[in-house]
This record gives sequence, C-alpha cells and structure tokens, in this order.
Amino acid sequence: MSNTDTSDTDTQAGALRTPIVAVLGHVDHGKTSLLDKIRGSAVIEGEAGAITQHIGATAVPLDVVSQMAGELVDPDDFDLPGLLFIDTPGHHSFATLRSRGGALADIAVLVVDVNDGFQPQTLEAINILKNTQTPFIVAANKVDTVPGWNPTEDSPIKPTYEAQSDRVRGDLDDRLYSIIGELSDEGFSADMYWRVQDFQKNVGVVPVSALTGEGIPDLLAVMMGLSQRYMKEEMEIDVDGPGVGTVLEVKEERGFGTTIDIVLYDGTVREDDTIVVGGENEPIVTDVRALLQPRPLAEIRTESRFERVDSVTAAAGIKIAAPDLDEAMAGAPIRVVGDRDLDDVIAEVQAELADVAVDTTDEGVVVKADTLGSLEAMADALEDAEIPIVRAEVGDVAPRDVSVASTADEDVHRTILGFSVDVLSDAEDRAEIDDVRIFTDDVIYQLVEEYEEFVEERKQSQQDTVLENIARPCRFQILKDHTFRQNNPAVVGVEILSGTLKKNQNVVKFEGNEPVRVGTLKGIQEQGEDVDEARAGNRVSVAIDGPTVGRQIEEGDELWIELPEKHAKILEQELKEEIPMDEREALSFYLEKQRKRDPFWGK
Repeated sequence: MSNTDTSDTDTQAGALRTPIVAVLGHVDHGKTSLLDKIRGSAVIEGEAGAITQHIGATAVPLDVVSQMAGELVDPDDFDLPGLLFIDTPGHHSFATLRSRGGALADIAVLVVDVNDGFQPQTLEAINILKNTQTPFIVAANKVDTVPGWNPTEDSPIKPTYEAQSDRVRGDLDDRLYSIIGELSDEGFSADMYWRVQDFQKNVGVVPVSALTGEGIPDLLAVMMGLSQRYMKEEMEIDVDGPGVGTVLEVKEERGFGTTIDIVLYDGTVREDDTIVVGGENEPIVTDVRALLQPRPLAEIRTESRFERVDSVTAAAGIKIAAPDLDEAMAGAPIRVVGDRDLDDVIAEVQAELADVAVDTTDEGVVVKADTLGSLEAMADALEDAEIPIVRAEVGDVAPRDVSVASTADEDVHRTILGFSVDVLSDAEDRAEIDDVRIFTDDVIYQLVEEYEEFVEERKQSQQDTVLENIARPCRFQILKDHTFRQNNPAVVGVEILSGTLKKNQNVVKFEGNEPVRVGTLKGIQEQGEDVDEARAGNRVSVAIDGPTVGRQIEEGDELWIELPEKHAKILEQELKEEIPMDEREALSFYLEKQRKRDPFWGK
C-alpha cells in the first residue's frame, strides 16, 4: 500500500503517488474475477450473484506488479509506486466519485466479454468515460472460452496467442475486431495494444483471461506504461500537504462505531487530524481517532484484520474511525484541515457537494440511493429517460419519503425508486396504506426499466379504460335482401366495412357532408348469438331503434357510428396508435367528411 512509515516520504514534497485505476464493465463480464486474479483473493465467492455491490480499494505495489508482469515490467524503468485499484459496484458510482471535479480514477479498465461484446452497461460506462475524459484500456476477457483454446497459465498474451491453431486465432480475431468496431461506433479509434503508437489518441485492446491469467501481465504493463508516460505530472503530490480524498463507504465496525472507507488521492492524513467530511445535512467536523489499514493485497471490503497506522500518504485506500460519522455520505469529499482556516475547508467541502446536487421539480418521483455517487448516477439515468424527480437523497427508504411520494398529483409519480438501499418496515406499511409504489434494485438501468414498464402498464390500463368508455369509429353497410324487421326496432343484416361496431351507440347517415342521426344501435347478433361488439369484415344482424327501413334507411345504405367531437379528438390525438388500422381508416373518413363542413371539427 502507500507509505505508512512516513519517515522517508514526509520530507519529499512533490513525491509521486500511486495511479488510481477503476475497473468497469457489464454485469458478468468478469470485472471482479479480473481483480481477484490480480489481487489473489476470492471476493467474488462471497458476493451475491457474483456482482460486486460495494466499492473497495486494493493497492498493488510496483514489485508485485513486476512479479506478475515478468519481463514486461522492469521496476527500474518506473518512478510510480504501483497501482491502486478501485473495485466499483457499477460504473455509476465510479462516475461520480470525484476528485476536485474530475473523476477519482486516473485510468480505467473497461472489461468486455469477447463472446458478448458491448452490452447496455458497457455503453453506459463508455459514456461516463467520455464525459469524465478518463483514459482507458479495454480488457477483452474470456479468451479461454474460444473453442479449441490451448491455455498457458499467467502467460503474456502474444506468445500464448501465437501458439494457438490458425482456426482459433482467426476465431478470436473476429471477436476482437468486432469489439474494435463497437469502439469505433462510439467515436474511439482502437487497436490491439501492441499496435498502438500513441495511447492518448488510440484505445489499446488487451486480450485476457481472468480464469487462466493469460494477458494479465500485458494489462499491468500497459497500465504502468500509460501512467508513467502520460500521467507522471498529475501523480505529483504534496506529501506534506493536508490529506484530500473521497468517501467510498460508511459502515459500522465492531469496536470503532461508524467508520468511513476512503480513497486518499493527495497529501497525508494522520491520527488526531481534524477532518471535514461531506454529510447528509451539512459537513461534519471531527477528529481522526484511528487509521486502519488492511494488509497489502487485501481488500477493504472483505478484510477485517486491520493494522493501526499513525499516518497514510496518497494514494491509498484507508478506513478512518472518528466520532460523529453517522451522517457521512458515500461519494462525499473528505479534507484534512491542517493549518488552514476551518471555515475555508468547510466552504470547499460544501462547494464540492453542491456540484453533485440533483435538479428536482415540483412533480416527480422520489429517489433514494446508497451513495452520493449512485444518487447522481440515478439522477442522470432518470434525466436521460425524461423522468422528473421531486426529491433525491442518500439513505434507506423511510416513512417521510412515502409521505412526499403520496402527495404527487400524477398517479405514476406516487413512487419511490431505491438503488442499493433497504426499505424500512414502517415505510413499507405506510406505502401500502398510502398507495405508493416502491421499486428497489441494485442495477440502475434495471430500476429505470422497471419503473418505465410500470408507467407503460398504467398508461395502457388508463387507455383501455378510456377506450371502453368512448365511441369507436365504425362504417357499415345494410345488405340487400337482409331486412328482418322494418321498425320498432328495425332489424337488418349488415357488413362491417371498417372499425368496431358496439351496442348502445348512435347511428348516423351522411347526407353530403352532414351527419344525420337515424337511431340508436340496440343489439348485435352474430350467427344467432347476442354479442357486445363486432369487428371489420364480419356480417351481423343489428337492431336499430328509431328508423324505418324504406324511409330513414334503405338496403344498401352506408351507415356510421356517431362520434361526439370530443371523442373524435381524443381518438385522433391520444389513442390513434392504440386502435386497429381499419378503425383508424374509419376515423380518417369520418373526420374528412366532418371537416369539409367545418375545417376545425375535432381539433
């Protein structure tokens, strides 16, 4: 990990820190397996559904990188102390883990399954990398699954690739160039990493297997090379300066109370330092009681055996125990006050928190998320889907959230969307009483999709109700020799030319462009059976109350169901897509006739 014995480094203001690496990718494409291979742990086995849900940080010192990469990394060529991996639960948390307005990560690894190519979360991750302008490389994972692949454990990729048969190499090439094509579609010029001359202009693709370790040496070598060549200036930190970092997670730790896991990206933090941490209501000012560091190559989330250290220098993942951290927020900034004015530091933290404030409207859904990062990511996803937000907060779903949701004017806004949070039992009871829907999920795009499906279902059911209650367009013709009764009511055989014929509707006959009401359709019989409605193309007998055959109506007449102007307007403007094509045709004819008489009819 980074220097904890600060005797050597404290004197070197301007030392180089460890580059911070984020690993992103679609669910199941192997993010955690890849990290596990690198850090030799097995976090994945303890994870629900093998998806990493929370963020941890793992430091891999230069000598370990060199051992794993073999001849590809000569430690004498590097000034950087190693690599610090952040394991993101989803790219969204990474997106909003900031360091002074930029992304917290200096470099990213985008993991793509060679069999699946780009998936929804891959594209979301790509957009975030674009927005934050974070340099990245692509780990084209699962090369070992290409049929006929002959593995060489932990080997650099080129020799193991060249040792494969022509058929296997050709098969893999097709898959890799498909990924390169997908990157091109997203505006990135990419190629196999060994062909890339300038990593600032082109994205390097590294074929790897998290299972066999093939290609891992190359991945580490490219990351070290990229960081050393292009980021050396950015890695310069003031070792003596007050520590600056980002909170990854807030959690209870036995014997210490509420603690925060942080990534420190500048300066030093020491026991007894006064720190300012972003809180749910206002910045928290407190003093560091203990700095707890996992063993090197262990991972914050899973390691319970900590060693206490006096100080830690960037870049590092570290756990801080301090009083009053209950309202600290994941994703929020943390600053050591040092010899600066406390009010200035509080103002800095407030300014950074203001950057991630979510835009809310008077009407919309309530959003809850586990971290500040996820909250902003949820807000971004909802904005893309044009879903308004009335309130957005970090924390579990509580009764007061239900109260806010229950005041919504629109039915579909009486909802709460919770990302990676629990629903308190009293909130659940309250939601049932107040008819508020709560959706929770651990994958943002799935949560948005669930809500959109719910809105669609509600909309459909409302439309179905409207369709049930409004007149439907229908054009029908009285058949020759099919008068069964002349009047009281007239009973005739008809053919439905277009639309839907329903009972209890008024019937009109156009004289020129003037609709003249002739009666009310009281009954429909199809093959001797009473029915409520009949569709275009059918022949049925109908009972029409009011007219007499031979006077108001004749065999061969074309008749219409009368459409009230308001109904015609709703059908044309709101429900046109919901009605069958022949019904639309009947509607168009009806409107055309009416508008010859009055151009603004039904508009």
